[in-house]
Amino acid sequence: MPALSGGPRPANRQLLADYVYQELLASLMDGRLEPGSGIGIDRMAQELEVSQTPIREALARLEATGLVRREALKGYRVAPLFTAEELAELMDARAVIEPAIAERACAHVAPEFRAELEKAVDDLRGAPTGPTFAEYGAYWEADERFHRIIAANAHNRFLLNAYNALGGQVQRFRFFGNLGVTDAEHAIAEHTDILTAFASGDPERARGAMAAHIAHVRDRALKDAKASPRS
Repeated sequence: MPALSGGPRPANRQLLADYVYQELLASLMDGRLEPGSGIGIDRMAQELEVSQTPIREALARLEATGLVRREALKGYRVAPLFTAEELAELMDARAVIEPAIAERACAHVAPEFRAELEKAVDDLRGAPTGPTFAEYGAYWEADERFHRIIAANAHNRFLLNAYNALGGQVQRFRFFGNLGVTDAEHAIAEHTDILTAFASGDPERARGAMAAHIAHVRDRALKDAKASPRS
């Protein structure tokens, strides 16, 4: 298994847990941990110079994203890649859920909510988009945060649960490509359209803007999947 990136270790327990999580996530996204390969907890603990506890905690968090899987009596493995069919199904599910979430959230627009969305879009515009996770991680986080904020403000716990279930798989879909960010210009414009819809206070407009965004993301994702070195 290729070495992890390493780096200075935080002393605080929570910061250490987050550090280990980010190290493992970067190794997954950059292909240092390959699809289907086993994950040795002892070896990772040695490479990162930590105990097994934060490694296990990080793997449990990653399991919720679908990026790793725990097998009985075998431990953790890196998840297999999405097939093109699975990717299309994921995007179709997002197309059902996220426009409905946007419509409901737009009916509950408050200044603090709008400010959070504006900050997420500003962060998208300013984030680097290079080919490694260290370069595009901030962009990815801002993109995910934008959608998560909308879901959290839809005032429907069941829709939020459905979004959270899909959200983890969206991370796995990004793992599929190993191409970094290829659509920043389009995605930022689409997020801006959604933000404008929320500023207008028109739920139908918000629903339409989100639906258009998900449709475009679907098309771009399927195109990228065909070009991926992992496909």
